[in-house]
Formats: sequence, structure tokens, C-alpha cells
Amino acid sequence: MEWLSAENVVAVATAALGIIASGVMVWYERRVPRRKRIGYRVQMDNPIGDDVRSGRANRRLGLFDEGMADATLVLLRIENDGSQGIDRDDYTGPEVHGLTAVFAGRTVRGVSVTQPSDTDHLMDHFTAERGFAYDGNTLRIPRVPLNRGDHFKLLVLLSGGDVGDEIRLVGGVRDGEVHPNRSATPDDKTPLFSRAARLITIALTASVVTLAAIVVAQDDTPPPIGCASGTLTLTGSTAFAPVLREVARKYERDCGGDPAIEVDTHGSTAGLRELASAGARASRDGQGSPPVLALSDGPKPAGLPQLRENRVAVSVFTLVVNDDVRLRNLSTDDVRRLYRGEIRNWRQLGGPNLPVHLVSRDANSGTRQVFQRRLLGRGEIANSSTDCVHKDDPTAAVIRCELDSTQQVLTTVAGLPGAIGYSELNLAARAKGLHALRLDGDPASVDAIEHGTSDYPYREIEYAYTYGRPPADSLASSFLTYLSRGNGQDVIRTHGHVPCWTPEGLTLCAQDDAD
Repeated sequence: MEWLSAENVVAVATAALGIIASGVMVWYERRVPRRKRIGYRVQMDNPIGDDVRSGRANRRLGLFDEGMADATLVLLRIENDGSQGIDRDDYTGPEVHGLTAVFAGRTVRGVSVTQPSDTDHLMDHFTAERGFAYDGNTLRIPRVPLNRGDHFKLLVLLSGGDVGDEIRLVGGVRDGEVHPNRSATPDDKTPLFSRAARLITIALTASVVTLAAIVVAQDDTPPPIGCASGTLTLTGSTAFAPVLREVARKYERDCGGDPAIEVDTHGSTAGLRELASAGARASRDGQGSPPVLALSDGPKPAGLPQLRENRVAVSVFTLVVNDDVRLRNLSTDDVRRLYRGEIRNWRQLGGPNLPVHLVSRDANSGTRQVFQRRLLGRGEIANSSTDCVHKDDPTAAVIRCELDSTQQVLTTVAGLPGAIGYSELNLAARAKGLHALRLDGDPASVDAIEHGTSDYPYREIEYAYTYGRPPADSLASSFLTYLSRGNGQDVIRTHGHVPCWTPEGLTLCAQDDAD
């Protein structure tokens, strides 16, 4: 072997020593590293106004009343700087909230959440129901799930005390820690090691790279393990589309941006047909499995034997009504009567005097198929309206319309008094102007379903389908593994689904599949 020369043996040995030295330094700096870590740092602690003119400034701001003449603003950054994602259940406190910020000697007067990470769904957790509140010198922070590298900031208005008084974050994380970080420039990542350790590590790393180049002086370096290049189209479920978009971005970032992944969802049935059509064309041309992955709310229909299923997650769905319909619970029998057209006005169910408007999904929708399979036990009545407001068929019992996406359903239900529709739970929870309904007294709760404390029926397995078995080194195969068993699991969970390849999810997905 040409590379097994004396120089290269020395080079490899030196590189190994450098790696060992780096490992020893990591151990020395970190002792026993925590896998889950929440760090916090104070990025701003300033008075409102300056020096002798602060009194006038506070008057201009309307803060010069009793207890507010010495107002200060604190910007507190809270971040996941560990190596694992943090779920809501990872917070160890017995309270509803997860962490408590304590401002020694000062009183909290107001708080605003600002500049979260690029995952907008973090904002949904800052509600009073989830423990977000303040009292005296303490600020209670909800159990916010944080993927690795995620952060959010709290802008806190305080009175009393002095700038620079102690600020600490109290709470615990299972198998991890909550710790203060050194505050550098506002959004710098916190330094992992001391300056001396960083300099030595940089030097060792440079040596390792230089020596490795002697041995591996080739241009055909393979991509990182688990990554693949090429193009891939993700189609199917619109309810699962937010998960697909975020996981696709993370995969492209983790794999260096070489793969190109497009998310183009038009409904579960439409996606399965698109996959089957692409597979048939590829087979005729002798190209094997096409670069298409179809996500479906529930199993594929009969007659598509070439499509190979992969269980990804359990999705929870909910019925939603316009806020003018003040009902909070329906029985399964009430739901069936509504969707048979037997209930024409909400007062028949003890609600307001409003006509019923059924806002449904089109026939390509997996969400609709789950609704029919899990709740109705039959198909919905015929479509009678194109605009969801007026009857096109005057003989129809109630107004019923069909829309192309979950988001269209939520927007229409929120703006139409008397409207009822259905949606994936996490998307519904973020919508305004409508509210979710309990079924037979059971709320739509991911936590309750995951831990086996609820028999809530409106849920289904999310399947990912390929045309046959794609090659192991293909982008389709690599992305599917990343989504279902890799870093994609964190994204699935933070969007309100239960990953199938977790201990709880394995049992739950097996049970629902048997049903």
C-alpha cells in the first residue's frame, strides 16, 4: 500500500496523539460533560434615562410614578447550548412552569418575549396557561421545548434596586443543568473552553488537518456519514408540511447545503398518486425508485402495491369551531349528526342561534380521511357551497364546502360565524378566532395520548411512502432515516407529534397501526 510509508506512519501517529490531547483537554475543561444544558446570560442591564437627567426622561416615558423613578431594562437570553434537544418533560420542577428568573432587590413590572430562534412555534408556549407570569422579583418561564442551538430573549421592565444587582435563573433539567454563561457581544455563541484551551485546541486541530492531508490527499472525499447529495421532492400531507419544511432546512444545513430538497404538498392522496406516477415513469425508463417521498395522514389506499410504507409519527387532530360558537365539547354522536346534516343550527346543541357551516377538506386530504375513518365511520355528505357562505344547492340540508389545505380551513372557520372544521392539533392551537373542541369530554392532548392516559380517537399514524426500496446511498433513503430516527425527531416533537421511533412512540404506533 503506497500510503503506508514511514512519513505517513509518523504523520498518523502524531495526528492520533493530537486527538488524544484534545480529548484530555475537553475532559479537563468540562470534567463530566452534560448532554442537556440550558444557559442564560444578561445581555443588557440599563437604567431608563441617564444620570442626572434620568428623572426627566422617566417623566417623558410616563414612568415617573411611585416605584418607577428608578426603572431599569434587562435583556435576558436563554439558550440550549447542550448537545441534545430539550422537551417540555425534561424540566424537573413540580410547578407548571419550567424555570424561574430571580431579580434580587428589584420588582418585575412587565415582560416581553423577543427575538426567538428561527422556529416561530416557540412563541406559542408563552401563555398564562403554561405558567408564564411574574410576581415581585420573580419571573416564571414556561416549559419551552428547545432544539439544540435554539434560544429566546426576555425584555424585562424592573423597578427598585440597582443596575448590576444579581440576576439568576432557577430550575432543573433532567440529565443536565441550568447554568450562567459569560456574556460577550449580544449574540455570540457562548465560549465552550477557556482562552488558553482554545488556542491549544486550534493549534492541535491545525496539526491534525495538515497531517491528515498527507495521508488523504484525494479530491473524492465522501460527504459526512449519513448524508447524501442530489434532489428530493417531499409531497403529500399539508398538515405535516411544517415539519417537512423545517427538517429539510436542517438536513441541508447539516449536510453542507449540497442536497436540494423541495417541499410541495397538495394533500395525502394527491401525494401518493404523484409518487406512484413518478415511480411508474422511472420503472419504464429503467431508473429505479424516483427521488420522491410522499407523506400521508394514515395508510395508503388499496391498489398501490409498489408503495412501501414507513411509520414516522402519530399526529393528533381536532375539531375546531368559530369563537362565536361557545360550545367546548361535543359527543361523537353529535359530530355524526352534524356531518349527516341533521343539525342545522347550533341552538339544537345548546349553542347560539347560528346556522351550521361545515368547512371540510377536499377528497385528496388525509386529514379528512382520518376524520371519516376515526370519527364518522362513513363519508361526509355532498358538497353544497363553493364559498362556504351561500348554498349552491338549495335542497341541501346544511352548507358544506371543501378547501385545499388545512390552513385554508382554519382561516375560513376563524372568519365565519357558525363554522366548524377539522385540523392537525398544533396548527389549530396557533390559530386565532377559533377554538378546539373536546370529544366525549376528552381534550386533544399529545401528552395524554403519548402516556396512555387518554382514548382520544381523532389521531392517526403519519406514514412516509417510497416507490419500492430506494438505494441505501440515495437522498430519499438518507432523508427518511434522518426524519424518522435522527435529528428530525426533535422537530417532529416540537411541532406536536409523537415520533414513532421513541420508546413511547414504538408502542403507540404499533397499537394505532393494529387499529
